Amino acid sequence: MVNIQSISLQFGEWGIKLKNNNLLVRKTFLRFLVKMGIWTIAFPIFFFLLSASVNQMDFQWLYDYSPKIYYDAIFLFQTLFQSHNLLIVGLIIWFIGFIIMLYLMIHKLYSYVNIISKASENLLNKKVEYIELPPEFLELQKKMNHLKKEAEKNEQLARESEQKKQDLIVYLAHDLKTPLTSMIGYLSLLDEIKDMPKKQREKYIKVALDKSYRLEDLINELFDIARFNAETILLEKEEINLTLMLEQIIDDFYPILKEEKKKINLHYQAKVLLEGDPDKLARVFGNLIKNAIYYSKDSLISIDVAVADQFVTITTSNRGKKIPQEELSKLFEKFYRADSSRTSKTGGSGLGLTIAKEIIELHEGSIKATSDNEFTKFIVRLPIKKS
Repeated sequence: MVNIQSISLQFGEWGIKLKNNNLLVRKTFLRFLVKMGIWTIAFPIFFFLLSASVNQMDFQWLYDYSPKIYYDAIFLFQTLFQSHNLLIVGLIIWFIGFIIMLYLMIHKLYSYVNIISKASENLLNKKVEYIELPPEFLELQKKMNHLKKEAEKNEQLARESEQKKQDLIVYLAHDLKTPLTSMIGYLSLLDEIKDMPKKQREKYIKVALDKSYRLEDLINELFDIARFNAETILLEKEEINLTLMLEQIIDDFYPILKEEKKKINLHYQAKVLLEGDPDKLARVFGNLIKNAIYYSKDSLISIDVAVADQFVTITTSNRGKKIPQEELSKLFEKFYRADSSRTSKTGGSGLGLTIAKEIIELHEGSIKATSDNEFTKFIVRLPIKKS
């Protein structure tokens, strides 16, 4: 998300620092130097002509108007334009001109600071849709309006993400009640009916156990939400035999595969070594395999491992319902769940793929999803260990 306050400070400091690489400041300073050059060259000529004119002027008309003013004026001009005073008087007048032009330049730069400061405040002002600046700030105006649009876009995304999180917590809270209620119901029956037939008792115990597993999954999802908002994922890298890891993960899913009557085929030419965090990568591939199992309509799931150009590509494929393109682009967003059923075992927290994407990108890799009428694929690309 764009930090608006830091942007405001950067623009506010722009005029104060007077950076040498700022074109507008350079132009203002250059105009000041040109004016001072003209003033320095023109003033001695003007002052010389003025002193010559004063020495030749006839002040009789002033005497006729007021003798006192006449004598005061004669004394002033004689004092100012005597030959030994000309240099000092000239330097004083030149310095006064310098001070005036320096003040005008500083005032101009200060006005730039005020303009930028007010414009930067409008970055936070939602009532102002478009920031307008004087023509000399055209490029800055474009950049600030771009930043304003980006900030508004990021703020909207943050609000949507927060709303998704709140909705998800409500959904999960509702989901928590379902298995808990079932567990309490079945365990109460087991407690009350001491002489329950063995077959029925085993059935109730199995249902209660299944519901407890579901409850555990939901609680883990709530922890995922908390961790995702509070923690930064840190990697502890080591050498990994990727193909061996995938075989072990598939073995871990054997009970679920048996229950779902499905099978995973792993295809690779040779073992693949890479540098990575084994726990984090196992979580990624475990999540992808779990999704493939639950969403596959066919009994067969394929995982293909291919190496090319110092990268390994792992493609998880399953036959299932086509994911629309607009949903496909949202799969890796926080708290997004393609499965609208809140109570199904496939309805997770919507963080699995988001966390998977972050982990893969921390390994300098990439992950994407494709879907058509036949296959849904998740394609992970990772750099392999250089021999």
